[in-house]
Amino acid sequence: MQKFKKYLRNFIFGFLIALHVLAFAAINYAFPHYDEAIITGGEVRRMDKDDFSDNRNQSDDLTRNTYFIYTREINGTKVMPYRNEDTGWGLPLYFKFDSADVQAAAQSLVGEGRAQIKYYGWRIAMFDMFRNAVSVKKLKDGETRANPIFSYIFYALTAASFVVCATFVRRKFKDEPSSNL
Repeated sequence: MQKFKKYLRNFIFGFLIALHVLAFAAINYAFPHYDEAIITGGEVRRMDKDDFSDNRNQSDDLTRNTYFIYTREINGTKVMPYRNEDTGWGLPLYFKFDSADVQAAAQSLVGEGRAQIKYYGWRIAMFDMFRNAVSVKKLKDGETRANPIFSYIFYALTAASFVVCATFVRRKFKDEPSSNL
């Protein structure tokens, strides 16, 4: 019986760890982040539902125009592309319907100095995934980029949730002293 309790406790701990790692990943993906960069350009690409379209691959189903914003670091040569696409009513809930306006703002800041890009998502080159720009604004001299306060709050709540759950499981499956009869 003790071995079963030990295996059950370890399984529940593993499940809790996986659940909280997934929660941290979801928070990191969906909540806004802010980058400070210099906007170097932008373009519009025709994409189908799976990938980029070209002249040889003209699909009639679910093609769309997708805007891209190109940036480089302020004090470096590292570049970062951003996708600029409407989220509409879908997830994550940004209710973004103004990708053309964001693109126009980004194009107006080319060569203008520092800009703040608010985005969500991850850049994973291997999977052709791009961060999605939500807004772009020019930073004035001495102004710094914003901090994602709500992300920090949700990270703290998720960590506290893990501590509470792990403490509960540890107490529930606490080894009882064996009695010799």
